[in-house]
Amino acid sequence: MEVCFFLIGEGGDARNVFDRSGIAHIQSAARDAAGLRRFVLHLPATSDERNAAAPFCVMQWYFDDLDLLEAALCPGGAVQAVAEHIEARVSQGTLRQQAMAVRRFSMPHQQLSNAVDERCTYLVSYDGEADDFNAWLTHYLTWHPPLMTQLPGIRELEIYTRIDYRSPLKHDRATAMQRNKVVFDDIAALDAALASPVRARMKEDFESFPPYSGSTPHYPMRSIYGNLTRE
Repeated sequence: MEVCFFLIGEGGDARNVFDRSGIAHIQSAARDAAGLRRFVLHLPATSDERNAAAPFCVMQWYFDDLDLLEAALCPGGAVQAVAEHIEARVSQGTLRQQAMAVRRFSMPHQQLSNAVDERCTYLVSYDGEADDFNAWLTHYLTWHPPLMTQLPGIRELEIYTRIDYRSPLKHDRATAMQRNKVVFDDIAALDAALASPVRARMKEDFESFPPYSGSTPHYPMRSIYGNLTRE
């Protein structure tokens, strides 16, 4: 199963890190990660109240299996280099890490990520715990994706669940039980989907989920796709 490594930046002032040259530097460094299949950099999509507590960045590093990911996390590797680059430039910010298994779903209007440079993503994390995770995940995967794929304009849907992994990186580990991402062409398309009758049906299904306690933050993010072509 494909795995995704999340590197999440929280707090601090990152305004001078992710300008055009800063993004290019990070993408260039990502290309040096052996075995990397895809790379996506997410930045806050808006400056309004929806993103008041959003992470200043979320990086997704995709690998075909766990062995490849753990090899890429080795000391002196590309992931560590990017993490150190960001830490050195963000005042009072912190990074957290988490590796997760990837479940990808087919969309009626899907396009491959490498066909575009930028999109808008709604990132969701379930930061608490379900009373019975097996019951939770069974219900979620059975009923929620069929509704999510009906959202108007949706381009991608991925659901992630946590896994155990080895990492020499010093950063604290995030422990989200589950993460989701739904991807749209732009913020206007995301807003239209969130105002659609499909979203109302998703909220109805949410009320029938097995017991869960904890926060469920949702953030609209500007998603920049990395070109992994190696010369």
